[in-house]
Amino acid sequence: MLLNTIQPGDGAKHAKRRVGRGIGSGLGKTAGRGHKGQKSRAGGFHKVGFEGGQMPLQRRLPKRGFKSLTARFNAEVRLSELNLLPVDEIDLLALKQAGLVDAQALVAKVILSGKIERAIKLRGIAATAGARAAIEAAGGSIE
Repeated sequence: MLLNTIQPGDGAKHAKRRVGRGIGSGLGKTAGRGHKGQKSRAGGFHKVGFEGGQMPLQRRLPKRGFKSLTARFNAEVRLSELNLLPVDEIDLLALKQAGLVDAQALVAKVILSGKIERAIKLRGIAATAGARAAIEAAGGSIE
């Protein structure tokens, strides 16, 4: 196959329908737009979702849910993941370098999931009540 010999398959291309070009075309006079009304006029349009003055669907349905804009800047870290880190003093930068939290995270929180078997020091990182108890039981501290 050569690039200069490629062409569309049979029937894939056909001439565009020319509307408003006389009776013989089958689409003369009103050009397939019917008689009168907003949609028959040049420039006649309405905004998307407009239902002729009837209450539109997007306004009839109830508002539902909430999407936090700051959720993407919050990160969760498990106790078991902290246990694998080679450093004893852990801050947000250490978590980012280890790849445990996203690079654009501004806040991190440790959750009680897994076990911690060594003393670590958390600096500038929040912890749930259960995670805090587990860290302090292992001899660690939270600042």
